[in-house]
Amino acid sequence: MAGEVRRVAAGIMVLLMGTWAHAAEQQAPEPPLPVVEVAPGVYVHQAPYALALPRNLGFVGNAGFIIGRDAVAVVDTGGSLKAGEALKAAVQARTDRPVRYVINTHMHPDHVLGDAAFAGPGVTFIGHHNLPEALAARSQSYLEATRRLVGEAGAAGTRVVLPDVTVADRLTIDLGARPLLLEAWPTAHTATDLTVLDETSGTWFLGDLLFLGHVPALDGKALGWIGLLDELKRRPVARVVPGHGPASQPWPQAAEPTERYLKRLVADVRRLVRDGGTMSDAAREAGRAEAPDWALFNDFNARNATSAYHELEWE
Repeated sequence: MAGEVRRVAAGIMVLLMGTWAHAAEQQAPEPPLPVVEVAPGVYVHQAPYALALPRNLGFVGNAGFIIGRDAVAVVDTGGSLKAGEALKAAVQARTDRPVRYVINTHMHPDHVLGDAAFAGPGVTFIGHHNLPEALAARSQSYLEATRRLVGEAGAAGTRVVLPDVTVADRLTIDLGARPLLLEAWPTAHTATDLTVLDETSGTWFLGDLLFLGHVPALDGKALGWIGLLDELKRRPVARVVPGHGPASQPWPQAAEPTERYLKRLVADVRRLVRDGGTMSDAAREAGRAEAPDWALFNDFNARNATSAYHELEWE
């Protein structure tokens, strides 16, 4: 009898230890993301050229943070709660100052779905004035896609956080002797594009208004994007941070590849429309000359061409 009791007790202990180990594994904090300091107090995580997958937790767009005298601002947060937690760990590894602002440069899931990692008292979320409506319209599809691509475990806890403050034109926030200029722009890459300029270092976070290496993704208006880049190029800044690509680039030289791609796409679609080509023709042919110069070209170009065809068909 005593032996049977001991065996049962041992079995229960093994079961409990397994449960505790699983719980500890589930609750283990994400390790800090690798970041590079592109200017004093300005850090950027350069994401890989990749689609969202379990191994990258959906962190496939660049993100960063800026440390002021009193507080920190985070710019974009990755594509899942766990991605955001890894970025938060990177912040905490470099400063004990609190995160006071989370700024989203646009609505796409690889830039906003890590927001919940930073939610809490004293944190203000900021975005373009169109961002609340855009996120509300797409939140369900974004979350479903994240679970499908990143997996249920990687997507666990991920949710959409709507901005507390929106920007219709310009807004300046201060981290303590470190002002940041936030500017909302007309429809270009998306209808929700917002840029962040650290005036102290001259570092400009352009979000997905700028792509390098990763083929641009058009979810707005090609002509609006081309026109906006032409306007932005007239701004003198020390460096820019793209939404995808190397963490720090000289300006305005960095605009050239994105401009070239968009102009080729527009020229090809206009030719096809003029010659009676269909939307399917555009998806197959428009922009194809650019293929050797861009990662993930086949994943995005047909969609870009279709979007451009809708825009230009009746111009």
